[in-house]
Amino acid sequence: MGLLTGDALGPLAIAVALFLLLVDLLHRRRFWAARFPPGPMPLPLLGNLLQMDFQDTLFYFDRLRRRFGDVFSLQLAWTPVVVLNGLEAVREALVYHSEDTADRPPMPIYEHLGFGPRSQGVFMARYGREWREQRRFALSTLRNFGLGKKSLEQWVTEEASCLCAAFADHAGRPFSPRALLNKAVSNVIASLTYGRRFEYDDPRLHKLIDRALKGLQEDSGFAREALNSIPLLLHIPGLADKVFSNQKALMTLLNELVQEHRITRDPTQPPRDLTDAFLDEIEKARGNPESSFNDENMLMVTADLFLAGMLSTSATLAWALLLMILHPDVQRRVQREIDEVLGPEQRPAMADQTRMPFTMAVMHEVQRFGDLAPLGVPHMTSRDIEVQGFLIPKVGLQPSAPMLSTTQHGQCQGTTLITNLSSVLKDKTVWKKPFRFHPEHFLDAQGQFVKQEAFMPFSAGRRICLGEPLARMEFFLFFTCLLQRFSFSVPVGQPRPSDHGVFSFLMIPPPYQLCATPR
Repeated sequence: MGLLTGDALGPLAIAVALFLLLVDLLHRRRFWAARFPPGPMPLPLLGNLLQMDFQDTLFYFDRLRRRFGDVFSLQLAWTPVVVLNGLEAVREALVYHSEDTADRPPMPIYEHLGFGPRSQGVFMARYGREWREQRRFALSTLRNFGLGKKSLEQWVTEEASCLCAAFADHAGRPFSPRALLNKAVSNVIASLTYGRRFEYDDPRLHKLIDRALKGLQEDSGFAREALNSIPLLLHIPGLADKVFSNQKALMTLLNELVQEHRITRDPTQPPRDLTDAFLDEIEKARGNPESSFNDENMLMVTADLFLAGMLSTSATLAWALLLMILHPDVQRRVQREIDEVLGPEQRPAMADQTRMPFTMAVMHEVQRFGDLAPLGVPHMTSRDIEVQGFLIPKVGLQPSAPMLSTTQHGQCQGTTLITNLSSVLKDKTVWKKPFRFHPEHFLDAQGQFVKQEAFMPFSAGRRICLGEPLARMEFFLFFTCLLQRFSFSVPVGQPRPSDHGVFSFLMIPPPYQLCATPR
């Protein structure tokens, strides 16, 4: 009997191998199509996965760009990917073809972790009715709670005062500012989404930030790409839960904040925050199975806003302080402008921006040089498009191998687009000194602030970051408050810190310490 089983296994193994090779050839055929972007030759089944340098993806992409040009292709297992580099290519795809590139690629890892099709959130949601519904809700609710109004400005300024007090507690001694920046920024977005502010020594806040930072590291690298490109691996028991343990733990903590609202929410009163507003929408949508307002999506939408709002703005402020201690002459010019416009006591307001051109130039240059989201968030084609003369197809994957492909629920997947925003923010054809911190990039001959077309740290097109207005408000108010109160310097006896970032989805500044001396 065992011999018969062995005999039967031989032809079966050959049949499986031939089937996999056939599927691989079907997916590889796009590389033979006329005008498809060139790229490195993929290996059978794995594509270019093993060739990718996940430790330094930007350097790897730069090498491929020098070899193949601004538009090149990769194959990650059976997922076709086109990488766009430089202002012209990125603008053509995201702005001129904004409707056709607004989709997101499916993320099997998130669904496997329990974030299913009814809980897509905002940032990774597929382009369609549900995404439009949630984006409208998020924007209108944020406006209702003060975005663009004096009330939220005062809220942020109060938090900035708390942050300054925490800085002052160090009494000019060396310290790392990152933890305090995380806490201050977390409180702003937590107040909007969960209606609460944490004290800086609150253990719950420490856990949230710790899990968020570790989860960010999990969300990049080879393991994530392999599991996403070859969903068959997700069926290995416990593997995904181990790889993404911090993300799972973070979602548990955020779910506790959401569930507390169910207990304390008074439906006869106006909503206290975005979570309350979402609960109201769930009530209105009862009985409508098509609505995206459901319990699962409430967790994802609030988590999206909290994480994006905390991680990106705190990292931007960390870049700003690092660059101020590395460029004390720039810091002094900002402080002179603050003193002229605000004096030592007046709190900054968003209306002051128009009278502070150098400060605005410095802030924009911090975002350009810091290059916070160098590869943006992946897009996906929903129609055939042409970029820089290359044809990027809307290619459907065959549903005959759902365990192997990255399709969800029979949906076809288009070509994934990676927009190399770093190549735009440091485009040699646009910026005078692309790899140096140079605030004059945003000043005209008269010293007035000028915004550049190639400045797109929040991406562009239909999927431009919805948190941009809040991020700009927080950055300006926190930055001016800090430089109004303190002068920052490299601690005596410590080496000058590096200005080369550390990449893990976000480009964060390297660890450093500073001294905050009261002015």
